[in-house]
Amino acid sequence: MRLADPETGSSLGRALGRAVGTTVAAGALAGAGLTAYAAWEARQYTLRRVTVPVLPEGARPMRVLHLSDLHLVPSQRRKIEWLSWLALLKPDLVVNTGDNLAHRDTVPVLAEALGPLLDVPGVFVLGSNDYFAPQPRNPFRYLLPDDGKRHINVPQLPWRDLVAAFTSAGWVDLTNARASLKVGDLTVAFAGVDDPHLSYDRLGSIAGPADPRADLRLGVAHAPYLRVLDAFARDGYDAILAGHTHGGQVCLPGGRALTTNCDIEPARARGLHRHPADAAPGDPGAAWLHVSAGLGTSPYVRIRVACRPEATLLTLVAAPRLRSSGDDGPDYR
Repeated sequence: MRLADPETGSSLGRALGRAVGTTVAAGALAGAGLTAYAAWEARQYTLRRVTVPVLPEGARPMRVLHLSDLHLVPSQRRKIEWLSWLALLKPDLVVNTGDNLAHRDTVPVLAEALGPLLDVPGVFVLGSNDYFAPQPRNPFRYLLPDDGKRHINVPQLPWRDLVAAFTSAGWVDLTNARASLKVGDLTVAFAGVDDPHLSYDRLGSIAGPADPRADLRLGVAHAPYLRVLDAFARDGYDAILAGHTHGGQVCLPGGRALTTNCDIEPARARGLHRHPADAAPGDPGAAWLHVSAGLGTSPYVRIRVACRPEATLLTLVAAPRLRSSGDDGPDYR
């Protein structure tokens, strides 16, 4: 039997130890680099511009600023300054789809940041983070399937003050309500629900066909749960605006979401889509759907990957006119 050379064995052990140590160090360095990048990206506020062909023929374009998921803390000066800049866009309408708050002292800071935007016609709904204070949690739980648990045994945030600040400025509260506004030359009919993520939505209170006399019909919700999207589309709303998903927040390269924190599929975690997903423009019982990736994160874990924080300026334009094309059925021109 051949005996191992003690010196050779010792050398191999040292080499293996160095290799393992190098691998661990490289992994730690890569992890630290990714974390630093994710923290940087969470502060790269971005304005998206999207065109939606939804207005009646001959209508002038309407500019709609969609805000969502600010999760604002008074110390977030850069976000506050960026919010103030949005007033320079001079939108015709502001739609706020909730989760504005992340601190009990946020309301006056938010009102000041929005500034002239509060003088623009606006509508809003609330999200769970307007009602309840955020709590430290394992961020990786967000990537797991929803277990249905809702953390409501925590201190409440001043959501009533938030509602008062918005409504006193003239914005319309769409909490399980319908309303109508004149925006420029157009009449816009709205329906909204309280946060579906908390099962606060009361679809029965807004059920029924959307106002056929309106020039535009919009559905508004915080979380884009399918039951809510189905109801809005079925009742004839032309477009639906929602937030909540953070666009997936931690995404694969190219922005592919891994999760949505609700039952909408990751492919529609952000941006402009149709609902149902396979519906074509002009299909009955279908609508445009815009999901905002939002501007914020939990104040305890301010990270985003391949999913920059955003607000969206939607330019609504006249829809292509439907025409008959014989036996081939309807199409667009």
